[in-house]
Amino acid sequence: MSTTETRSTGGVSVTKQVSGKPRMTDKTRAEARLGWYLAGPAFVILVAVTGYPILQALYESLFSFRLTAPADREFIGLKNYGVILSDSLWWKALGNTAMITVVTVAVELVIGFALAMVMHKVLGWLRPIVRTAILIPYAVITVVSAYAWQYAFGLTTGFMNTVLGLGDYDVFAHKWSALAVICLSEIWKTTPFISLLLLAGLAQVPSDMTEAAKVDGATAWERLWKVTLPNMKASIMVALLFRALDAFRIFDNVYIMTNGAAGTETVSSLAYNQTISRLEIGLGSAVSVLLFVCVLAICFVAIKVFKVDLARARGEG
Repeated sequence: MSTTETRSTGGVSVTKQVSGKPRMTDKTRAEARLGWYLAGPAFVILVAVTGYPILQALYESLFSFRLTAPADREFIGLKNYGVILSDSLWWKALGNTAMITVVTVAVELVIGFALAMVMHKVLGWLRPIVRTAILIPYAVITVVSAYAWQYAFGLTTGFMNTVLGLGDYDVFAHKWSALAVICLSEIWKTTPFISLLLLAGLAQVPSDMTEAAKVDGATAWERLWKVTLPNMKASIMVALLFRALDAFRIFDNVYIMTNGAAGTETVSSLAYNQTISRLEIGLGSAVSVLLFVCVLAICFVAIKVFKVDLARARGEG
């Protein structure tokens, strides 16, 4: 943001651009102060609720601590992180998680945008019916959805092997087929979420810009790339960021379908197995802290890549 400043030197007026934030008026300061008074308590509670588990996990990760032997608790510094980062199981889990995140978010973005266009274009009495039908999968609880997909592909309970001609092939006994079903269940369940966010972005695209591009002879593809998508940049970033964070924390589907067997373990299931199944609180906390660091890295990359000023997108800049 820049402002113009004019100075008179020796009877000659000099005008120059001055970088910095615009000066706030008394009314703006009063509104900002009122906003902090109203939102402050909730903000403090939110920070405390989210910050305490993170700090507790960080603290526990510095100890060699097994829940069945509390007397043997010993401070070991960063050794737990060294153990995890030198273990191939961590890197396999991280690779599986990254693969699931990239594949599901990419497919969901394409399908979600197509569904958002359908919901945006359809008119009249058909609009609420179409929107409800598209959003139904997102209303299903993730655990229920995971069991449905497991039963559908199960050797004794499912019908998908017959439909796909797979015979006696056990989908969940092989890594890539199991991960494929896990990805499909994620895509089916959460694509409506992305389409809902993108629909909000489509509603913010100025119709006069689209009409002007059409009058200038732009094709539908050119209008999409040069008018629609640039004006949806903030919505696309929010949709990608939310879904990437959600996909990176995937746990329910993996736990129910394979429980990490056949090389399908993810970072969240690894943290669960260390903390809950093996009662290794120190190692499990270290995995959780590393998961948190990965989530922060995703947020940082998304904000840097898209370079979206959300305040300006809301018309506040």
